[in-house]
Amino acid sequence: MTPQPFGARLEGVTLRYRRDDAPALDNLDLTIRPGVITGLLGRNGAGKSTLAALLAGWRRPIAGRVLVGPAGALEDPFENTWTATGTQLVRESGDHWEGTAARDTLAFHAEVRPSWDADLAEHLVGLFGLDVGTHPERLSRGQRSALGIVVGLASRAPLTILDESYLGLDAAHRYAFYDVLLADYAEHPRTIVLSSHLIGEVERLFEDVVILDRGRVLLAESADDVRGRGVTLTGPAADVARVAGDRPVLARQQLGSTTQVTLDGALSADEHAAARAAGLDVGGVSVQDLFVHLTGGAGAAPATEEER
Repeated sequence: MTPQPFGARLEGVTLRYRRDDAPALDNLDLTIRPGVITGLLGRNGAGKSTLAALLAGWRRPIAGRVLVGPAGALEDPFENTWTATGTQLVRESGDHWEGTAARDTLAFHAEVRPSWDADLAEHLVGLFGLDVGTHPERLSRGQRSALGIVVGLASRAPLTILDESYLGLDAAHRYAFYDVLLADYAEHPRTIVLSSHLIGEVERLFEDVVILDRGRVLLAESADDVRGRGVTLTGPAADVARVAGDRPVLARQQLGSTTQVTLDGALSADEHAAARAAGLDVGGVSVQDLFVHLTGGAGAAPATEEER
């Protein structure tokens, strides 16, 4: 029987690693819907890995509470065997067993994950050309990422958290991973939280989007709502300014007499018609572009010890 997907709720969660440090998460409130793929986005030091560790029960907040489980049966995941059995966190490191062959890492997860699918694991091992007879510490970075991907997908855990776990893969293998993830998720629904800096590649997978900024939730919406939040206008500067009015401008580019602005908020039907009548190009805003604009552009906050 396929287990129910796990959801999660965080209420007023604060966590800091050292007494004098700024909080890694600061009075954070968040709900993760069960049975959807949620993109977890944020610049370095935003708190993504900290949030992942809390959901997996690896850490406990200093304030607030974390609840994980199927609808109507949420529990505190810290030192909770039941939620741990249904939650699979894979980090960039791959979380493998050292000093023993990669196949032993897979065998361990097969024993502790009730939903483990050996056929899927075997398929993925072949897909990524993974040498399961080699110790993980002797594998290339890409092969260690592949090992983590096998664990994450074959576990079919009700809550699967992939925290930058595929960054070591080359482009061809990353896209193969995305395709397998979508296909297996469609056949075996569960909750997947996908943290990534490769937003342009993975945003097509997202049903929900969470953006963290300095330990707080900057945005938590459906992906469709996020994509509908912004609009770009391109054309003569005066016409762009007239149609944009007093809307918040997220970004502005100027090339000669042509201006492009990214606005926060969709255009009404009348505004859209006015833009077209003025000869302006009207475009959407990708999740990646909106993320960059909302989090302040190319600069990044210093990474915390846990986020490095």
